Amino acid sequence: MDIYQHFRKEEQPFIDQVISWQEEVERSYQRKVTDFLDPREQYIFGSIIGNNEDFRWSLYGGSSSAERKRAILAPFYEELEEEDFELVLLEASYPVKFVQLAHRDVMGAFLSLGIKRKKLGDLIVRDGLIQIITASEIAPYVKMNLTNIKKASVSFEEKTLDSLMAKEENWQEKNLTVASLRLDVLIKEIYNVSRQTAAQFIQKGIVKVNFRVVDTPAFLLEQGDLLSLRGKGRSHVKEIHGLSKKEKWKITAEILK
Repeated sequence: MDIYQHFRKEEQPFIDQVISWQEEVERSYQRKVTDFLDPREQYIFGSIIGNNEDFRWSLYGGSSSAERKRAILAPFYEELEEEDFELVLLEASYPVKFVQLAHRDVMGAFLSLGIKRKKLGDLIVRDGLIQIITASEIAPYVKMNLTNIKKASVSFEEKTLDSLMAKEENWQEKNLTVASLRLDVLIKEIYNVSRQTAAQFIQKGIVKVNFRVVDTPAFLLEQGDLLSLRGKGRSHVKEIHGLSKKEKWKITAEILK
């Protein structure tokens, strides 16, 4: 059976990577700890490995609600613990009276150091604190080199994972009936814009699906897809219920308020 038929064409390189990890573990009898995976990659990883009795696998990102997680793929006889994921929680404070920092400011500072996004887990910026989950191998580099963000001096220190702040996210459900699962149609309905405006947003490259820019209005969405529209926030195709008697799709979407 062709495994690629179950996924999108642009996801084939990641599928090949998962298969190579599987072959590597099978050949070497040594576990594989991946970089951080986004939710779609986590889904693909789990779908490919499935219930294969030759392997043991798990996902963890520092908390049960983590969005980005590292995966471990190991021989079936190994036991996996949280410390095996090699995660570090880094924390720094900044003076909220004098500088305002947003998520994009902090993430931009990390990326400007040459740190790849896949080495970073969830990031929380709130109440004068910055917390970020990182792969353990880059934590010393961050502590030594990331000392300023915008006009704020920062000093990152390691904290225990149980110090991680809970996310304050308010997702609101929205039940929709749509003629198509095209990206422009869903952007129109979720963000309350015209279809022409939705298509323009997409063609300008300011719409992402599963953290990747998609510039094709006809792109078909699937259950579980995460959307973001620059300036208007994030949303989620939570559930696709199927076709109505009038041949329209009934879906439940979530919007981050």
